[in-house]
Amino acid sequence: MHHLKFDQERRLKRRKIIEKLFKNGHSFGMYPLRAVWIPVEQSPENCTVQMGVSVAKKKFPHAVDRNRIRRQVREAFRIHQGLLAGLEAPLALMVLYTAAEALPFSDIEGAMVRLLKKIGKQVVKEG
Repeated sequence: MHHLKFDQERRLKRRKIIEKLFKNGHSFGMYPLRAVWIPVEQSPENCTVQMGVSVAKKKFPHAVDRNRIRRQVREAFRIHQGLLAGLEAPLALMVLYTAAEALPFSDIEGAMVRLLKKIGKQVVKEG
């Protein structure tokens, strides 16, 4: 089960990549999530996708709520990241939580599955 980890290498942290992501990235929404991604030249070993999660402070003023949603989104990604396993080029991916209220994990997980399948199709189509 080692491949199902969401460890430090998979976290999107580099400011330059994040800026480029929002400036030039492809995006679409899949309620309650929105994805923004770009192919990147370099990524850590054995890591095809680096992901970050954003939850609006305006919609969720309490850090506890934001952190819980972030954990749920990361967990949904961790479980279903195999849907992007066949990609040739590494990706930088930012997932934005767009709902105004905290939704059950099953809703977040279902949206993540649809999101990852659509990203996989679009990346293959572009490549």
